[in-house]
Amino acid sequence: MGKFIVIVLDSFGVGFMEDVPRIRPQDNGANTALHIFEKVSGLKLSGLEKLGLMNALNHETDLMKKNPMAVWGRSALMHFNADTFYGHQEIMGTKPRHPVMEPFSKSIDAVSEKLIRNGHSVDFIGQNNLRVLLVDGCVTIGDNLEADGGQAYNVTATFDKITFEKEVEIARIVRDEVHVSRVIVFGGKNVPVEKIIGAYEIKDGIYAGINAPGSGVYDEGYFVQHLGYGIDSRVQVPCLLGKKGIKTVLIGKVADIVENPYGESIPGVDTAYVMEKTIEKAMEMETGFICTNVQETDLAGHKEDSFLYADRLSVADVYISRLMPMLNPQDIMIIMADHGNDPTIGHSHHTRENVPILIYKEGVQNIFIGERKTLSDIGATVAEYFNAEKPENGESFLKLISKK
Repeated sequence: MGKFIVIVLDSFGVGFMEDVPRIRPQDNGANTALHIFEKVSGLKLSGLEKLGLMNALNHETDLMKKNPMAVWGRSALMHFNADTFYGHQEIMGTKPRHPVMEPFSKSIDAVSEKLIRNGHSVDFIGQNNLRVLLVDGCVTIGDNLEADGGQAYNVTATFDKITFEKEVEIARIVRDEVHVSRVIVFGGKNVPVEKIIGAYEIKDGIYAGINAPGSGVYDEGYFVQHLGYGIDSRVQVPCLLGKKGIKTVLIGKVADIVENPYGESIPGVDTAYVMEKTIEKAMEMETGFICTNVQETDLAGHKEDSFLYADRLSVADVYISRLMPMLNPQDIMIIMADHGNDPTIGHSHHTRENVPILIYKEGVQNIFIGERKTLSDIGATVAEYFNAEKPENGESFLKLISKK
């Protein structure tokens, strides 16, 4: 038993899922990897080529070929739509539940009543039925105006008046009452309550919330935690490993969105930084689990910029190529994605795509692990590798990649 490293190239899909024409027609034809190769001539990703990227893509270019010796597969998404938060919860072994999509106005009265029953003061801010809550004079609750409408609610605070821990307690009351995908709890220091309230906005005549960038909470002392619908961290890989005393390190955006109570979480966005941290932590540990999210690929997809996307892939590929020969014979590394974000599809949102599963283990070659039904198969494989309790969801493929 050695190290198990999972690197998630955020949004690097390899073709739209079969259910897209029915449930997400705006993603019909999406293929993030293929369209980047078509758009950016001369793109060469040597490490990913060796690991079997073109096998998973079922395509070749003049510079990128299939590798008959690769260990690879593909996975569908079990979670609804295409979401980074739920994608990572699925990877960690959570069985996705189907959240509702609705504006905060649908549940504002019930949330207000529950907060009051729990001893909090509550005021209403805004116009008529398009209002947000002001709790204890320093915490606002309303629609997330940056995500798809009705997908998430924001709990925003100034840490001049309340601690992050106390704010999270308020957010958990909200989480227990609502059924949307996410309740996002965050805040910052040196932010007057008046500035947060002043960032109140209405979107599409339906949603009312605080404009997060305009509130000033990102500027200093920012903390964030995502509370997902149907997420029980106790049945996820980090907790299951932590209870066995197995070191777990989460790096990049995954550190912000997956609970890791027994381990180390290192947030970061810059691709070189998160990959350097991955190598650093891998070299420090003899045994343990590392999961890294490379977020800048996703950000490039949102910008609909294929060239920026290719540049960020190239940086990640250099570090992946560097890491492979550093690994010990018992170590396993998997490169994958959590969904797609095709910069050529005509919109700036995530795309519902199958994702590659590219596996490196010294001495293991020429294996196809199949078309997996859920990203949770990764978490199940990690758990089996460390002889830990099986997570809530997923089937391990460890035996397939243990062949010599």
